Amino acid sequence: MSRPPLPPFTAETAAQKVRLAEDAWNSRDPARVVLAYTPDSRWRNRAEFLEGRAAIEAFLVRKWSRELDYRLIKELWACAGHRIAVRFAYEWHDDSGQWFRSYGNENWEFDDAGLMRVRIASINDRPIAEGDRKYHWPLGRRPDDHPGLSALGF
Repeated sequence: MSRPPLPPFTAETAAQKVRLAEDAWNSRDPARVVLAYTPDSRWRNRAEFLEGRAAIEAFLVRKWSRELDYRLIKELWACAGHRIAVRFAYEWHDDSGQWFRSYGNENWEFDDAGLMRVRIASINDRPIAEGDRKYHWPLGRRPDDHPGLSALGF
């Protein structure tokens, strides 16, 4: 299975890869998202270590059952060869209605077929008031005309 764009990445193809990842994560569909990773993909997400698609899918199911009305923006930070560095911020609320903005960085490494084999994520959560939210598009893909992280000052 091939997952274009393929490495080695240019700034343009890395930015395309980042947007495709953002779109998939904004679907909040674990079965769809997990197809971007190798069957033996290794993750560090915060303090949790995962290996393999089944573990990643279970993680995403748990994540999106807690992080409600999830909306994400990713931005390319750097790329070289088979690696991409990304920064991101997402907004969500818990079941009590408390909103959060979660900020983070990810380091990605891909195989030759364009599947992610390593994902290392560092994330911090900041409680926000509902009135401080910046992501108001309907659930799903971020509209092309919606500002990205840099335009929002994040």
